[in-house]
Amino acid sequence: MPATDRISQSLTRHGLRQTTVRRAVLQVLAESPYALSGGEIEQQLPPNTDRITLYRTLKSFEDSGLIHRVIDTTDVVRYAACSIECSADAHFDNHVHFKCTNCLHIYCLNQVTIPAVTLPAKFEAVTRDYLLGGVCRECQPA
Repeated sequence: MPATDRISQSLTRHGLRQTTVRRAVLQVLAESPYALSGGEIEQQLPPNTDRITLYRTLKSFEDSGLIHRVIDTTDVVRYAACSIECSADAHFDNHVHFKCTNCLHIYCLNQVTIPAVTLPAKFEAVTRDYLLGGVCRECQPA
């Protein structure tokens, strides 16, 4: 199935209108092998794209379960496309993220689930973030 059809289906499935900016942002995120900051996404959009519209789009995508935030050790917020099962009501992106200490890219390791953690009494987890650091396959010596 062509990428444009998948983007249309994703937007429709999540109850979002098909705007030029939404389609472009989702295309950028779908094609990226690693999580992107808002600024990195903005650089890949047409130059006349309004920054406020971009951040409203990212917010609506996050609220609808199309994308998820990737937690980093810096204050930069990064975004990655969610798995197809995610929705506004339930995220199934229960995976580990990996930050390369060389290129600084953050990858979603969808095949690596966050390990179960037993919390002490009277502690209740609301979010689950798991970030590993090291050197990615692209930065490994040949």
